[in-house]
Amino acid sequence: MLDSQPVDTIQEFNTMHVELVRVDDAFHFEAVGTSGVAQHIDAATDIGGHNAGARPMEMLLMGLAGCSAIDVILILQKQKQVIDDFRLKVDGLREKGATPAPFKKVHITYLLKGQLNADKVKRAIDLSMDKYCSATAQFRPTTEITYSFELL
Repeated sequence: MLDSQPVDTIQEFNTMHVELVRVDDAFHFEAVGTSGVAQHIDAATDIGGHNAGARPMEMLLMGLAGCSAIDVILILQKQKQVIDDFRLKVDGLREKGATPAPFKKVHITYLLKGQLNADKVKRAIDLSMDKYCSATAQFRPTTEITYSFELL
């Protein structure tokens, strides 16, 4: 039996809420979080999905990328660095044939363009990955995370 009790709202914690609604008779869902912005989630076609949204495991990597990107941009802005272009590429490795199949290794490549000091970029990424990024903290106990950057 599932525990149907919602998470208590406690003053010392930030509470997040997500609602997931099935869109079709297969695996297409629409999720809406506290922000009110809808995201579409779907399964692979080989199990009956329709490619109408991101896979749940892709969304985990997207969340990791977004969390760190926000940190890095904020830190570089405080350092008066000028960012003309900012991109991340995230590659995740999962064990084949395993159920569940969590990520074992993740590599993030930061691609930046602008008037940027390489030492400041490295420091901003290190701070994000080692101190600030909550998504990284979720992955770290079970996933080896590596990262690199390129100034374009």
